[in-house]
Amino acid sequence: MTNSFLQSELWEKFQQSAGCATFRVDGALLIKKPLLLGRSYFYAPRTDLSRKTEDIRIFLNKIEELAKKEKSIFLRVEPVAELKIENCKLKIVRSSDVQPSQTIILDLSQSEEQLLQNMHPKTRYNIRLAEKKGIKVFQSDDFEKFWELMKETTGRDGFRAHNKDYYQKMLQPHPILPLIRGGNEREGLKLYFAQHENKILAAGIFVFYQNTVTYLHGASTHEHKEVMAPYALHWQMIKLAKKLGYAKYDFYGIDEKKWPGVTRFKRGFGGGEINYQGCFDIVFNNKWYEIYKLVKWLKKLM
Repeated sequence: MTNSFLQSELWEKFQQSAGCATFRVDGALLIKKPLLLGRSYFYAPRTDLSRKTEDIRIFLNKIEELAKKEKSIFLRVEPVAELKIENCKLKIVRSSDVQPSQTIILDLSQSEEQLLQNMHPKTRYNIRLAEKKGIKVFQSDDFEKFWELMKETTGRDGFRAHNKDYYQKMLQPHPILPLIRGGNEREGLKLYFAQHENKILAAGIFVFYQNTVTYLHGASTHEHKEVMAPYALHWQMIKLAKKLGYAKYDFYGIDEKKWPGVTRFKRGFGGGEINYQGCFDIVFNNKWYEIYKLVKWLKKLM
């Protein structure tokens, strides 16, 4: 199974630059998240728990010992496969998703003609229209332009965004990464723009990791919607990923109820839908977990 970029050294370095302590237990990345009164919890995104029952128990025992030292109340985990822990003495609670639990992934082993053929006719039409309009897609480090688009997107569509510093740290270069375990210089987080007649209309942060290019964050303006810049951005990135030898293109997140427009847009490109099991809290300290839930509930009332 290919590891998610969320378990990579790349993501670990970003989390550290964002001020989070990180740990590795049997290779799995744990990100320490602070809570009130000096407490915390561990977050393990897209973790592979496809192990024998006894191995999972040993794995959780190691994390529980670390949790005592770090005053961590629970482990929040998003398994890449079904979570099966038989006869577990720890409380396991279904939690709200941190990462999207549904996504669409394109198989890049297909030819460009096959990829286009598998798209919705309207998507295919919009890609052709964008090509006729001469949309230019390019990589750039112009973070301020991205942030300008992001502010417009969140204000217009009601999306929740991270703060400016979070995105800046995400995109800052980490020159040590290619040296870690003989890392691949192709891997990283990169910013791309779609431009029409000297006006930038859309942007995206893409993760290049192992065999997959992932569309992580995006932003756009409502100006000149008729030239279909977001369609051009994705089609050019799909072709680039294919040209560079990547096997998959991950649109990273759909939800019919929360993001109907975005979901419809992404589904138009075809591909297979993937459903993850979701997010779970594995509780190490029941008393403090109840206090955590109470504080969380009170915050919602304020």
